[in-house]
Amino acid sequence: MSIDWSRLEEVVERVVRRARAEELKDIADAIRTLADYVKKGFDIIAEHSKTIAEHSKRIEELSKRVEEHSKRLEEHSKILQEHSKRIEELSKRVEELTKAVQGQGKVLAEHSKRLEEHSKRIEELAREVGKQGVVLGSIGRRWGRDLEKTVLELYRHVLEERGIIPEKIEKFTYVDVDGRYYVKGSKIEFDIYMHNERVYLVEIKSHADAEDVEWLYKRAEIYEKLTGRKPDKLILVAIHIDEDAYARAKELGIEVIYGAIIP
Repeated sequence: MSIDWSRLEEVVERVVRRARAEELKDIADAIRTLADYVKKGFDIIAEHSKTIAEHSKRIEELSKRVEEHSKRLEEHSKILQEHSKRIEELSKRVEELTKAVQGQGKVLAEHSKRLEEHSKRIEELAREVGKQGVVLGSIGRRWGRDLEKTVLELYRHVLEERGIIPEKIEKFTYVDVDGRYYVKGSKIEFDIYMHNERVYLVEIKSHADAEDVEWLYKRAEIYEKLTGRKPDKLILVAIHIDEDAYARAKELGIEVIYGAIIP
């Protein structure tokens, strides 16, 4: 609704001028006051309408943001469900693996027990053979050869794992008549195993010390001078070996097969 305020004021003024009585003037004043009040009321309504429009726009923006947040929340809910499903699958897998590990643990415990029993048996055999070695070593060379056979039989499985058949280890004796390689007239014995064009020099002892290690290494040098070929491997087989002898063997590249190291 549009009001021509200028026209209204004009009419009011005309009425006032024409008024001949005091009552008409009062009426004109009242009409003017009323017009001012109505004008102020419309101004307030216009401001309120503007504010309402701004609020409506703000509400619309907030509604859009709420809608976007709802979509994101829905997406997050789907992702969370997928993660929960994946976690459940992983939990089942972990449970299966745990059961499998427990089963393997039982098998490992059984193997450990059997290995411990075998180790004890080997130690008992080593002590027994060691005792026999002391007695046989004091009797003579023939008994010494029997002892070597006993030691080789004791460690047969270890030797065979390295491709060595104990029965095929052969003895070779060289007499240094003129002392060209060692002491003049000395007899030098070699225990040799040959297989697939490889030569292994073997030393067999019930108890090995540092001198035995050095002598095996020295005989390897003599063998190389005699034959023109260096042994492919040096092997020391002993039921017991001194700790310093074991360390020296490692330094010289000698492989040691043993039952126990004696400090």
